[in-house]
Amino acid sequence: MSSILEVKNVVKQYGDYTALNSVSLQVPQGSIYGLLGPNGAGKTSLIRIINQITMPDGGEVYLDGEKLAPHHVQHIGYMPEERGLYKTMKVGEQCLYLAQLKGLPHSEAKKQLKYWFDKFEIGNWWDKKIQELSKGMAQKVQFIVTVLHEPKLLILDEPFSGFDPVNANLIKDEIIELNKKGTSVIFSTHRMESVEEMCDYIALLHKSNKLIEGKLIDVKKSHRTNSFEVGILSDNVERLMYELTQKFKLEQTNFKSLNDEIKLNIKLDRATPNELLNILTQNGQVTHFVEKIPTVNDIFIQTVSQK
Repeated sequence: MSSILEVKNVVKQYGDYTALNSVSLQVPQGSIYGLLGPNGAGKTSLIRIINQITMPDGGEVYLDGEKLAPHHVQHIGYMPEERGLYKTMKVGEQCLYLAQLKGLPHSEAKKQLKYWFDKFEIGNWWDKKIQELSKGMAQKVQFIVTVLHEPKLLILDEPFSGFDPVNANLIKDEIIELNKKGTSVIFSTHRMESVEEMCDYIALLHKSNKLIEGKLIDVKKSHRTNSFEVGILSDNVERLMYELTQKFKLEQTNFKSLNDEIKLNIKLDRATPNELLNILTQNGQVTHFVEKIPTVNDIFIQTVSQK
């Protein structure tokens, strides 16, 4: 798969502090790519370099196969966590100004703004000043000016910050819709449930280094613990437990479930799922048999805590 963005051995230093230590990433074309990491990991430094707000001290960045250059700004949409609207300007005036900075002609900017203002049902905000809007209302305006020029690459830093659940879902749906139409998305957030729900690929930065990168499903599989959640109805619990403990490690047992169902968390180690299933079926009726795949939050905490 071709890449919309390639980051090759990028280094960024601030005095004696190294914010990015030879970091390389590949963002596949048409993907939603989760850029993860604790505070101070280097995410914001990398995003600022991609947006040409600052320059790297080493390495190179390519957008859609071309070395990053000033004209690429019109192909990138960036919504920072700390929003950057002018509070005393009127909403419509400001949106037109920012759209033209991204290369949209005045007439096309007005056309696109009408589409988005109608879609978000905010047409009566045109002559309001930003300082008259609530934080959530201002966030909607910020999102509109970020996507107005139909960027190839959309970079969102904590995009749901400040939104109530209803409007967070609205913005989430718009991100997904833009992605379906071909926009590639880099999505930086601490909300791991959003990563699980939306991202195809992830990268994890920690202490200026990249620790993980890949397709989300492959990253999760690579962190499998070979553990299974099992539910079983058995007439001979003593025999069942004896046979299980001879071959497997029981991590958790619950005998107080509905209809006397036994719930078990079992780690296989070197055994196979079929071997476990065979013992279970010989000793009762299996009601539940699911491999425990780690969540992104599990992987995040485990990886960061080990470094």
